[in-house]
Amino acid sequence: MLAFALLVGWLVWLNIFKRDELNNNIYNTKQDSSTERIIRGSIVTGDGTVLAVTNVDADGNETRSYPYGSLYAHVIGYASNGRSGLEAEANYDLLTSHSSLLSQLKASEDSEKIRGDTVVVTLDPKLQQAAYNALGTYRGAVVVMEPDTGKIRAMVSKPDFNPNTISEEWESMVSDETGSALLNRATQGLYPPGSTFKILTALAYIRQNESTWKNFSWNCTGSLTQSDVTITCYNGEMHGTEDLAAAFAHSCNTAFASIGTGLDIGEFRDLAEDFLFNTSLPTTLQHSESRFSLEEGDSVGEQMTTSIGQGDTLVTPLHMALITSAVANGGILMRPYYVERIETYDGDTVSERSPSICKTLMTPDEAEALTTFMEGTVSYGTAAAISGNGYTAAGKTGSAEYESNGQTGTHSWFVGFTDVEDPDLVVAVIAEDGGTGSSTAVPIAKAIFDTYYYG
Repeated sequence: MLAFALLVGWLVWLNIFKRDELNNNIYNTKQDSSTERIIRGSIVTGDGTVLAVTNVDADGNETRSYPYGSLYAHVIGYASNGRSGLEAEANYDLLTSHSSLLSQLKASEDSEKIRGDTVVVTLDPKLQQAAYNALGTYRGAVVVMEPDTGKIRAMVSKPDFNPNTISEEWESMVSDETGSALLNRATQGLYPPGSTFKILTALAYIRQNESTWKNFSWNCTGSLTQSDVTITCYNGEMHGTEDLAAAFAHSCNTAFASIGTGLDIGEFRDLAEDFLFNTSLPTTLQHSESRFSLEEGDSVGEQMTTSIGQGDTLVTPLHMALITSAVANGGILMRPYYVERIETYDGDTVSERSPSICKTLMTPDEAEALTTFMEGTVSYGTAAAISGNGYTAAGKTGSAEYESNGQTGTHSWFVGFTDVEDPDLVVAVIAEDGGTGSSTAVPIAKAIFDTYYYG
């Protein structure tokens, strides 16, 4: 009896709570049999912009078409040579038809196929184009989202590809080990976070020094040596005496390296994992797990480098967008989503997606403190290029050093949000080999913000 009850419970759990995930799993080929009677539905934006559609010629031959080519390549994905992106996530809906019974009967009588449902996505064409243009020729990624809803408004990854010609170019793309054009860097690219990680280091310090953190003071001389490791500020700049806000705004490496040596490492690791390191992100798109490896007993050098976003810490751009959105949203992380609603091919609503809370990551007071630090970064710190543009903003730059195959370089990061009192947008930018965050990532973010407010 107990085994039977457990079996029934497991089946209920699968069919109710895991149904959508299983139906749209890229390894689930069951729905593909529907192609014999259903023409794959369209993917459109809320304003009706068609991002993917199946064209049918006079002989009944079907061709999947992507009118904007590479612009939405990674987030929309492709439906030949396998599936990726939203073509994979929404596969079940695209190959399901909720058209009227009369329409379905007529199609059956005429031995015709009926069109599958239309997937309406949260992407904003204006912001997608702005992000794509701003990233330019850099390899990297941009994620734009609404912090209070979780809607993904734009997602760009480069190098990209043209989904219209993917079948012809498939062999060359999968054999290309340098460009990795099929990789969605926004969700799957793992990068050292650089100084953007100081958001979490600052929060760890606040939590472990609740009554004294406002009294923090540090005299930056441009470098700090502990054991056999030396940490320097950018170009050896000496920031002088700083409180925590100034150290954050100036992205003072020595201050945060010193903070790292005084943190309880176990609590620091718990905080990182509470912020979704070393686990899956709340998204159905294929993604990589961010990594935080610092453990109790690790060297002072490892503590210092981890605290400034170097060491072995790796993170995806989507993950940094989620962390930033929690700060912007008073500590509450909303579940990110890409599909606004499902409609029949002739426009009747089948279902709608509503915003939902993923988890509370910090208290409102903690979020307010971090917001104040991030405002300082924009008003007088390393992201000052964004200030004075008719909207308020808060953010954090990052210059993430890396070494690969004997070569070194610096990735350019920026994460931030606009309209600080009632945030509108969160942006996360990574430009590979872009140098400092202020030199490359900040102008990219500014172009997106300017487009949102001024068109």
